[in-house]
Amino acid sequence: MHFLRALPTLATLAASLAAQSPASPAPPPPPALLGFTLGGSATLGSQYIFRGLTQTDGKPTVQAELDLVHPTGFYLSTSLSNISWFTDQNAGLASAPTSLGSPAAVGAPLYRAGKVNSAGVELDLFGGYKWGFAKDWTLDVGLYRYLYPGTYENLGAYRNPATTEAYLGLGYAWASLKYSQVISANTFGVNNSGGTSYVDLTLAIPLGASGWTVLAHGGHTTYADKANPGYFSNGSTVTGENSLFSYSDYKLGIAKEIKGCTLALAGTYADTKARAADDDVTVYENAMGRNIGKGRLTLTLTKAF
Repeated sequence: MHFLRALPTLATLAASLAAQSPASPAPPPPPALLGFTLGGSATLGSQYIFRGLTQTDGKPTVQAELDLVHPTGFYLSTSLSNISWFTDQNAGLASAPTSLGSPAAVGAPLYRAGKVNSAGVELDLFGGYKWGFAKDWTLDVGLYRYLYPGTYENLGAYRNPATTEAYLGLGYAWASLKYSQVISANTFGVNNSGGTSYVDLTLAIPLGASGWTVLAHGGHTTYADKANPGYFSNGSTVTGENSLFSYSDYKLGIAKEIKGCTLALAGTYADTKARAADDDVTVYENAMGRNIGKGRLTLTLTKAF
């Protein structure tokens, strides 16, 4: 009974003390460099998927990204990931597979026994300008450079996979449409493939305030109809040209924010050709006999900072 009578007095005292207490400190601003805001992310994944293709032959990946963003809209970024796709490629034929990473590509034409290729890391450098020209609308233009530090002594029909793309993107709220075109001479190690293009539509649809996001994507890679007889040949027979590398890819997934991290599960499909018409010269089939496209399920955990 006495406690109930004292409640108004206690409430008044608590309010007075709260008013006299210092406010909680505001969170510190993100670090900055020459006017650019510094941020980034780290990702663990069950595999690395790029445009529908596994870059790690279905094995786990560790990735990191660092971003510099200026209030005017300019940005610079770099990212790093483990890969195996380049040296996993078949330097021989489907009937006599030899990994491009093998130190002795015995029996594979145009390859020198004892010379090695080693490319286990992808390093990306990209930058551009993003313009918010209307409510929820953005225009994004820039350059992307894919680098693969390593040793390239035994390439044969392949080329160094380093590739440069120019891109133009249009975004509205949770939807984006982007066009990329290769401006380097070759595309990811494919000879005579400059001008290859990629167009994709990506959706990241938030489900209210639940923290869940639906992910959807569709894209198409177009290689020009250019001759590549050093690769597409079986003895004296030409089996195709670079348009065989063209394909479409799709993605559908779900993501959830959990204690500052984003957990995502996505299924992807790429209609990549495994082999050329002779059923022996490989297209997207690696030395282990696996098509690096087709259907895949990937789990990733990303922490932004």
